[in-house]
Amino acid sequence: MPEEIQKEKEEFESKLLDLVRISHTRAGGRKIRFRAVVVTGNKQGKVGVGVAKGRDVAQAVEKATRLSKKNLIEIPIIEDTIPHEVTSKVGVAKILLKPQRKGRGLVAGGTVRIICNLAGIKNISSKILGRTGNKLNNARATISALKKLKIPSTKHQIPNKSQ
Repeated sequence: MPEEIQKEKEEFESKLLDLVRISHTRAGGRKIRFRAVVVTGNKQGKVGVGVAKGRDVAQAVEKATRLSKKNLIEIPIIEDTIPHEVTSKVGVAKILLKPQRKGRGLVAGGTVRIICNLAGIKNISSKILGRTGNKLNNARATISALKKLKIPSTKHQIPNKSQ
C-alpha cells in the first residue's frame, strides 16, 4: 500500500517559477529571507501554485512545493484544449486564455506557458493583458482563469424528434 502512495505522488512534476530574495530592516540589522513560487502539475488536468518563504533557498522551495501539491485544481480539458475563452484579473495582472484547434500548439508567455504545460493543455492561445511582469501575480491570474472554466453541458442541446 505505501508503494502505491509513493507512485501517486511521483507522477506530479514541479517547476520553480520565481525565486526572490527579501530583506527586512530591523533594529538589529537586515533580515534576509527567500520567497519561492512553485508550480506543480500532472499533465492530465491537475495543476497548483504554491508560494512560501524560508531562511534559505532549499527551505523555501520545499515549502512552496508542498503547498502547490495541497492547492491543486482540476481543469476540464477537451481535445487537448480548454472548452471556452476566459479572462481573469488578479491585482494588476490580467490574463486572456483562448482555446485553439489541434496542432496549433502552446502560444503563451512565460508564466502562462509553464502552468498550461504542467496542466496538460497542448493547444491554447493566451495573452498577458496586464502591465505587470510580476510572475506571482500572473500565475495567480492564470490559475484564477483556469478555475472559471466549465464543462459545456449537454442539457441545453436540441432533443431528437424521433422520441
